[in-house]
Amino acid sequence: MSALPMPLDHLVIAVHDLDLAMQRHREMGYQVVVGGSHPGRLSHNALVVFEDGSYFELIAWRGPAPAEAWWHLLQQQGEGLIDFALLPHDTAEVIAAARARGLQDIAGPLEGGRQRPDGKALEWTTARQATRDLPFLCGDVTPRSWRVPEGALRQHPNGGKGVSKVKVSVRDLDASVRRYEQFLGLGVSVQREPGLARFAIQGCVIELQHRAEAIEGPITLTACVDKGRHDCCIEESCRVKPHWNAVNGAVRSTLAGVTLATLSTQPEPA
Repeated sequence: MSALPMPLDHLVIAVHDLDLAMQRHREMGYQVVVGGSHPGRLSHNALVVFEDGSYFELIAWRGPAPAEAWWHLLQQQGEGLIDFALLPHDTAEVIAAARARGLQDIAGPLEGGRQRPDGKALEWTTARQATRDLPFLCGDVTPRSWRVPEGALRQHPNGGKGVSKVKVSVRDLDASVRRYEQFLGLGVSVQREPGLARFAIQGCVIELQHRAEAIEGPITLTACVDKGRHDCCIEESCRVKPHWNAVNGAVRSTLAGVTLATLSTQPEPA
């Protein structure tokens, strides 16, 4: 069995209009390539591929897709990061190992695929845990280079090289840490701080953040208030940036007061 940790495969960014999203990412200094469509589904995508092999998947739907969880998340939460995937050496083997460590609610392997604009058919297998705090698995059946382009498309004018950290909002930090340990295996250590847990995988850190919000999973409000360089093309001259911490704080305070019980209560007729 290959040693863990698994590397980050890609981040899933749901959008309403794929052409518009591609244009916006190009304006931010990314090279964007059309990915294609998913057979039997209404979704189509585009990719921003990085030097380290990870990528952004920009995904949109040509019509309502009520059977798909990502489409529902787009309707409920709006555009943005909704999921992320790790790259397994063998999907079935990783599932079996996770189940042996106690992670029973993981479904797969499930067959998936995409047809590129040039007609080439791609195949992969996926697996997903029942809770949204964990990433899904995306393992290639056809060569990965078919799915994830190589070469000059990985060089971006804005200097983007890859994804260094994925932040995940969780309601029960201890329970999520246990699931990650079962999912990733003993070869991945966890660093704990009050309200935080970090898992270092290949080339990336997954940071779990305890939140009282009802929505669990990968979340970002705005990252430009964090230290370091970012991909915003107006960051140096932005007049709003100094005030984003206040905005983030207000949004999180509001979300902290919204519980699942509140959301499940039937409202009174108007």
